[in-house]
Amino acid sequence: MKTLKAYLSEKQKWVDRELRQRLPAANASPATIHQAMRYSIFAGGKRLRPILCLAAAEACGGGDEDALPLAAAVECLHTYSLIHDDLPCMDDDDFRRGNPTSHKKYGEGIAVLAGDALLTIAFEMVANAAPQPRYGTAVMVRELAETSGSRKLIAGQVLDLEGEGKGASLTLAQLKRIHMGKTASLLTTSIRYGGMSANATPKKLEALTVFGQSLGLAFQVIDDILDVTQTSEKLGKSAGKDEAADKATYPSLMGLEKSKLEAQRLTAKAMQALKLFGKRGQRLREIADYLLARDY
Repeated sequence: MKTLKAYLSEKQKWVDRELRQRLPAANASPATIHQAMRYSIFAGGKRLRPILCLAAAEACGGGDEDALPLAAAVECLHTYSLIHDDLPCMDDDDFRRGNPTSHKKYGEGIAVLAGDALLTIAFEMVANAAPQPRYGTAVMVRELAETSGSRKLIAGQVLDLEGEGKGASLTLAQLKRIHMGKTASLLTTSIRYGGMSANATPKKLEALTVFGQSLGLAFQVIDDILDVTQTSEKLGKSAGKDEAADKATYPSLMGLEKSKLEAQRLTAKAMQALKLFGKRGQRLREIADYLLARDY
């Protein structure tokens, strides 16, 4: 069995190949927008969400061929959300993945449109994915629509904006609501898509949902910890911005040590959900452990 490092490297290459094939060529007219799309997509991301999609398919007895279009779609949706999140009217960040953000490279107008185009092509990729007996095309498209809409991903961003300047006055329940929408929803859909591509039973899909939600929140808790403990160079983005904007974070509400314990608790809950999959869930377990221990 490959080491996790080798597994992640291999799957990342497969996802990158899928994205290169499915995105319009950089010289396709109008070239500026297609170059901007590719600039952000290929700016050095770890491909966590698409790799989780592939690992979930594996846990359900499926293969990469049916999962890859869905994996590419969630990476496009994720990158769209980052482009818009970095805009001056949102989090106003100059760097992402160690590179100038899209609006710094191409200007705000093209950055907005590049995000819009990536969101749109994500739906095209899902629509072209192979339907399964339990999960037809309409089901898969609806999954992406609900995740990217005003009750989940956009809801989290709205609540995050409204939480600026309120800092410690927010409750933990309110903070969880922000991150269930902004972070955990897409990560969960990535994992659910893996299950859908393998025609998972409803019981298995529910277990993957619990795993994804718990892992997604743990991921955010760790992100908050890293924001106050690591440098911008290490993170590949501006560190300390949440504190500067007086945003509520897990360390600001719980303290650093309790936040670390909360990340461990959520990861343990995610692991519990994988018992149903036995040995086939091993890669998902390894990824959960890897995310808990990450330092960037």
